Amino acid sequence: MTLIDSLRTEARAAPESGIVAVVNYGRLRDGMIPLWAGEGDLPTPAFITDAASKALAGGETFYTWQRGIPDLRQALSRYYARHFGKNFPEEEFIVTGSGMHAIQLALDALAGAGDEVVYLSPAWPNFDAAAGIAGAVPVAVTLDHSGNGWSCDVEKIAASITPRTKALFINTPSNPTGWTADHETLQAILALARAKNLWIIADEIYSLFHYGHGRAPSFLDIASAEDRILYVNSFSKNWAMTGWRVGWIKTHPSLQQVFENLIQYSSSGVAQFMQRGAVAALDEGDAFVAEQVERARKARDLVCGILGATGRAGFTVPQGAFYLFFTVEGITDSRTAAFDIVDKANVGLAPGTAFGPGGEAFLRLCFHRRLDQIEEAAHRLAKWMKSA
Repeated sequence: MTLIDSLRTEARAAPESGIVAVVNYGRLRDGMIPLWAGEGDLPTPAFITDAASKALAGGETFYTWQRGIPDLRQALSRYYARHFGKNFPEEEFIVTGSGMHAIQLALDALAGAGDEVVYLSPAWPNFDAAAGIAGAVPVAVTLDHSGNGWSCDVEKIAASITPRTKALFINTPSNPTGWTADHETLQAILALARAKNLWIIADEIYSLFHYGHGRAPSFLDIASAEDRILYVNSFSKNWAMTGWRVGWIKTHPSLQQVFENLIQYSSSGVAQFMQRGAVAALDEGDAFVAEQVERARKARDLVCGILGATGRAGFTVPQGAFYLFFTVEGITDSRTAAFDIVDKANVGLAPGTAFGPGGEAFLRLCFHRRLDQIEEAAHRLAKWMKSA
């Protein structure tokens, strides 16, 4: 038996990220425009880094509250009051070591060996993989795609439920499609979860990156306090903090100790000086977020205009998040296409094969960057399409 054969089956089966494979192939190329990852091009703003630096210099480097410092949980309460019109006590928030950590803790709490968790696909690949590593069975339900855009057929979700199903993972606005559930769809999903006694893991990380009027619709708009919903979120996207690895879970206050215990036995908490930066992000960052959303809107419209003019790109203008998920006429193998685009256009995209069922023919482009780069990348892609 080899060393690798002696590892857990779930660990051996963990897939290589289809996104990272392309990143590793092209990241060191001169002149590369990297639109493969889900992040913007701006560093964390000074009002956040200054707060963290001050705390670091002030000696806030010791063990801290496992569930997050009170100041940060109170800031989260204020954030939800401003953006969601809801008054939640600090006891409903748990600070985690990233949005990914929040998802892992949710899975730890809800699903184990042989349990099933239903998710909407195409999807950010980390959820599927994290569920598998936990020993659970991820069950994909594909979003529908037509000339009218992306939509969710709740009857398809209902048909996927078995006696082993424990939870539904719902990401809206969606990475990678940009699909954004309306209140009617959210209500139908919640009614299904209530009828089947299922949990919902609500990934609403892109709620503020919504191109309608204000933030995106949320389960918080329709749910009661006793509904079985875990809200997972992150500081990464809104406040240009992808490298900080700080997130949170909003949950029922009766579950606080359970999640504090799960943190104790995983990360043992987030560094206190980093939490000080997160407090500044929440309390001082609304204007910064609004500027980023408007910047992304302009970039979205620019890239959609240039690629749409080729006559070969097929897409739905995304309602939320900051990705364009598009097809190219005649291209069916998006993984091969992504590597070819690196070689011939010097643009980095994520292949749709990385996002599971329903995404195979698509490419994902992150347009959350400055306009001149987006314009140049779009023209390079348009040129590539002419010869592909």
